Amino acid sequence: MSGCMSAFSGGPDIELSKGLKQLKEEHPPLLAQLEELFQLTQRIEQEKDIDPNFELLNAKVQQFKADLDPHSEREEGVLFPMLGVYIGTTSGPIAVMEYEHDQAKANIKAFLEGATNGETSEEKKELGQLVKNAYFILTEHFAKEENVLFPMAQRMLTDEEKEELYQKIQEIK
Repeated sequence: MSGCMSAFSGGPDIELSKGLKQLKEEHPPLLAQLEELFQLTQRIEQEKDIDPNFELLNAKVQQFKADLDPHSEREEGVLFPMLGVYIGTTSGPIAVMEYEHDQAKANIKAFLEGATNGETSEEKKELGQLVKNAYFILTEHFAKEENVLFPMAQRMLTDEEKEELYQKIQEIK
């Protein structure tokens, strides 16, 4: 049961504190960007205007990374350590969340490092797969946070900690 995050779930009807609510509300715009990235990778795979779609994908991935980084920092630098006091960070939900962050970031980084302008169509398709990997990781990851991690934090953190969470995440721009 140690790896089963559903055991920690707080239920769907739990009202989140303002800091947790902010983190949750950052997900829909990121998911919309991810969906757009996914659609571009599909077009590249189907060989529809590969070069312009790849250029657009590259630009959109750069923007997505710029938008994702502060969100990740709010979670990794503030929420995860605060919640880790109660549930630990070396195994269980926090370890899973950090691993998924690392995997998504590694895929995005590999894409951006590989996208240099001299790629063949086949290489562009392979690089697009890295973006698709990040898409699949993050869409599932956000759902886990919203359905398990945030409700768990709502239940476990004290009112003072919830206020501290909110204050600290405001400092990350």
